[in-house]
Amino acid sequence: MRVVLVVNSGSSSFKYQLIDVESSTTLASGLVERIGSGDAAARHSNSSGDGDGRWDSDVSAPDHFAAFDVMVAAFAEHGPSLAEFAPAAVGHRVVQGGARFFEPTIVTPLVKINIDELSALAPLHNPANLAGIEAAQRAFPDVPHVAVFDTAFHQTMPPAAYTYAIDKKLAAKHRIRRYGFHGTSHRFVSHATAEFLGKPLEDLRLIILHLGNGASACAVSGGRSVDTSMGLTPLEGLVMGTRSGDLDPAVLVYLQRRAGLSVDAVDAFLNSQSGVLGLSGHADMRDVEQASAAGDPDATLALEVYAHRLRGYIGAYAAQLGRVDAIVFTAGVGENSSLVREWALAGLERFGVELDPSLNAVRASVARRVSSDASKVEVLVVPTNEELEIARETAAAVGG
Repeated sequence: MRVVLVVNSGSSSFKYQLIDVESSTTLASGLVERIGSGDAAARHSNSSGDGDGRWDSDVSAPDHFAAFDVMVAAFAEHGPSLAEFAPAAVGHRVVQGGARFFEPTIVTPLVKINIDELSALAPLHNPANLAGIEAAQRAFPDVPHVAVFDTAFHQTMPPAAYTYAIDKKLAAKHRIRRYGFHGTSHRFVSHATAEFLGKPLEDLRLIILHLGNGASACAVSGGRSVDTSMGLTPLEGLVMGTRSGDLDPAVLVYLQRRAGLSVDAVDAFLNSQSGVLGLSGHADMRDVEQASAAGDPDATLALEVYAHRLRGYIGAYAAQLGRVDAIVFTAGVGENSSLVREWALAGLERFGVELDPSLNAVRASVARRVSSDASKVEVLVVPTNEELEIARETAAAVGG
């Protein structure tokens, strides 16, 4: 096993990377977007040295099958050659695995049926993931395809962590429980943190904060997820770019009764019009920080709410773990915003958490320590690489 093609398929786009698992090197990456429209576009970047670099073009992609043909043509015309760097397997990101899938799984007809049935829990994601699998199987019929589930890492949570306090028969009938997401990222960062610290993962208790446009916290004990902030859907938990995070459920009923909003309108409101966007008018944390620095009180409040929620989860997970060896920031906001890290940890010095301002201010693309020498808890910034993790898990699933 050397080369794995990793596919992340959405409803109208898909991203891909060709990865050399042995060297952890990305040979090529790309994107086909606006699938099904009249103005689809493709981007392909060849970093292997075998080909002509970057290519962008408008393309015809009426469906995912045509989009995969565009990708294969891009490899043929711009490299690297799929004859020379033939993928030994294709790894697929699948968002919702329910309680059925707790590890990377080779795709079979039965697995596809299960992914389809689980679409009720992830209607915006699983159908698109399945469409990508179908198209990739046609494009690469002679290699194994592996589904890597966002939810799988969190299947080690104890019942007390994943159970909602509602009628158990109703919950069982409709599969209502906390599943958690960003599992691939949390797994990758857990291992990368242990490697950075030079300690066995089995001995570490970590709080990992995946902060991007979507955001989640995870308590990891001995390499196993024991609690996470996202729930039945990715809406629960931290404040995010456009998602509200934790909310009194009575707010939904109130909005329906008082504001006359429909179920679909409430769903769109909480997922697409809330979070820091709803508070500040900006969904991108860089814009929020810039507006706050310019004196915008709404942007400052958005940052304060964002940090307040983070501190709450850090404290809760410290209590669940009993001991915290490291707090780890990752993903776009976590890796790049020194201000978010500073505000999220403000006031935690009494619990042994102390940032080093000069280290925290450094921008870098490598794992690094940002806590002071006096801090009893390590504070780290560890870049995530979900595609590499999918490639590794795919290779392991097929015995590579």
